[in-house]
This record gives sequence, C-alpha cells and structure tokens, in this order.
Amino acid sequence: MAALLLASACSSQSPKAPVADPTTAQTTPAHAAAPAVPWQFQNPLPGMPPVIGDNIYSQAGAGMMRADVAGDPAYLYVPDSTGSTVTVIDQRTRQIVRVLHAGMLSQHVVPAYDLSKFYVTSSVSNELVAISPHTGRITRAKSVPRPYNLYFTPDGRAAIVMVEQYNIIRFSNPRTFTSIADVSSPGCRGPNHADFSANGQFFVVTCEFSGELLKIATRSHRVLGHLKLARPMHGMAGMGASMPQDIRLSPDGTTFYVADMGTDQLRLISAKTFRQIKAIPMPSHPHGIYPSRDGRYFYVSDRGAGEVSVVDPAKRRIVATWKIPGGGSPDMGGVSADGTMLWLSGRYNGVVYGFNTRTGKLVAKIYVGGSPHGLLVWPQPGRYSLGHTGNMR
Repeated sequence: MAALLLASACSSQSPKAPVADPTTAQTTPAHAAAPAVPWQFQNPLPGMPPVIGDNIYSQAGAGMMRADVAGDPAYLYVPDSTGSTVTVIDQRTRQIVRVLHAGMLSQHVVPAYDLSKFYVTSSVSNELVAISPHTGRITRAKSVPRPYNLYFTPDGRAAIVMVEQYNIIRFSNPRTFTSIADVSSPGCRGPNHADFSANGQFFVVTCEFSGELLKIATRSHRVLGHLKLARPMHGMAGMGASMPQDIRLSPDGTTFYVADMGTDQLRLISAKTFRQIKAIPMPSHPHGIYPSRDGRYFYVSDRGAGEVSVVDPAKRRIVATWKIPGGGSPDMGGVSADGTMLWLSGRYNGVVYGFNTRTGKLVAKIYVGGSPHGLLVWPQPGRYSLGHTGNMR
C-alpha cells in the first residue's frame, strides 16, 4: 500500500486531455458573457506568449518540445563552481561525453530565451560563455561583469544578469548584453534567483545575504516592493536567519514558493499582495525548486538533509520524501524531457544524482569532481526560457 501511495504521489506524467462527446456538447448562447479572466492572468505583458489554460507550465509538459530542439543531444551540462569546467554527460548512457573549459567560477548553465544557445555564467572570468545545444560545444564568450545568474523577460526583449557580488540587477540587450539599466536597492544584498508573475508584468528576486525579496516591474524597471523575511543574516545559514535561494511561481500563478535555506522553510508569498501567507517546514537547507512536467508537484532539493521533498502546491504540503542512501548534497538541476528523471548536482560530493520520479528512488550517481552547481538538463519542453537552469513556459 505504501508503495502504491508513493507511486501515485510521485507520478510526473501529464494527464490526458478529456475527449469531448459530440452527442452531449452544448452550444454557448451568443448573448452569454465570456468567462472572467482570473486576476493573475489579466493585463499580460505585450509580446509574451499567452498562458494556455490555468497552468503556467501547461506548454512545458512531457514531450512538448519545439521542433528545433527536439533533435538536440540529451545531455546534462554540469558547471564546476570552484573551477572553470562544464562536464557534459549523456542522459541515456550516463557516461561523460566531454569536459568543456569555460571561464573561472562557472555557476550556472542557462538556456537563452529563444533556446538557440546556452550561457555559462562564469563569474570570476567576467563573461558569459555560449554553448551550442546542437553540438554540445563552446562557440564564443561575451564580456559581462561578475555574472552569477541569468534570466530573460517573458517577451524576450531583455536579459537580466544577477550581478550578485555588486548587488546589481542588470537589464541588458539579450543578444549583445550591453547594459540597458541597473537596478539596486539598499536592502537587497546578494540578488541571485528570480521568477516572473503569471502575466509577466513583474518579477520577484531573492536577496540571499539580506533575507529579503524584491519586486521589480518588467518594463519600467521600477522597484515595486520589498519584503523582509527575517533579520539580516549574521554568520552561517541554519542559525535562524533568512537566506532565500530558488523561487518558483505556483502552476495557477497565485503564489511564489521561496526556498529559504537559512530558516529551513518553503515560504509561500502571495503574488497579489506580496505578503507571506504560509511557511512549510523543510528538512534542512532547501535550495532548488523544480516543477514536474504536469505541474502537479514541486521537487525541492534539501541540500543539508541529502533528500528531495515532493511538494503538492495545490495542497501546500510535502507529500513524499526521496532519500539519498548514505546522504548527499542535492543542489540544482531539472527534470528530463519525458518527466521520468530528476537530475540534480551534488554540490559538496562531486557527483550528479538521478532520481526516478515514478518511484522516488536514486537510480544514478555520476562522479564529476569539483563542486557541481547549476546543472542544466537538455533538451526541455516549452516555448521559451526565462533563464536559470531551464525555467520553461
């Protein structure tokens, strides 16, 4: 019975769409009012691909890949955050294909908005190193000061570079990366992760070293709000001070989920009021948040506990826990194109973990050395990339 419950809770397969019965279909009267658009989808950002249905991840379901990426090699791209390499691994054979030499302190591998290339954020080298998804090889580099993380606006008109070291959120040309505008706030130290509202009009940034969230307008670049999560961090994480990491919007677009590594919580922030509405206790040092292919679950990497917590955003609670035998340090990654595997870097163990999402069992452990960080799983379903390690919509 326990196995059946776990399999049910951890299934990542998208449900089949119901088939309409023509014998029972009814015609809507011409005078009937159109259904009201929920508040979170109103006033969409011009140029942003529309949300289909009531799930912002509906176009990133299992196998829903664009034709121009469907033939890309099924690789894992694993940057070493203490070195300058990106290890390329074949998802099928689980063997290392090659080791690329990018810039020093390579943090994340990020798919471009149009999915035509990846960028390695090489902080110490002050550059973004481009990789071809068709060949899995480096093509060129762009000079950018201290890039820690990289995002793109939902209309594709701007790249957003998280210049964490200098506390700057830089809007740039998405092709040349020349600066458009710099945004900073005295209360936001260490901007590192972000996600966009359902209508694309604003995004929320996590400020790692000041325990704060920043709400920023997509078009005007204005700071729209600050939310202090706890007292500023003094000392190490785990001492009760907030240290927000990854952030993801719920499938229905109403709630931002924030992994707070300092307080061991998954904080729920209302997208409407920009206020905390709930906190889910987590095992230890929650770090990354990844939606299942059908949007039913969030997979949260508990780096300090060596576990993955499966969270149901509809029920707002943990429904399953996947443990790494012998412990580990699951960090960042993503879900395979068919939704059956969750791949995560092992930050302090020099490995890559592979979990079967149907059973919750660890089925792969690949040694890469160093300190693997922002792992990219490719190819991925979706129409466009918002950045990070594949925030697809």
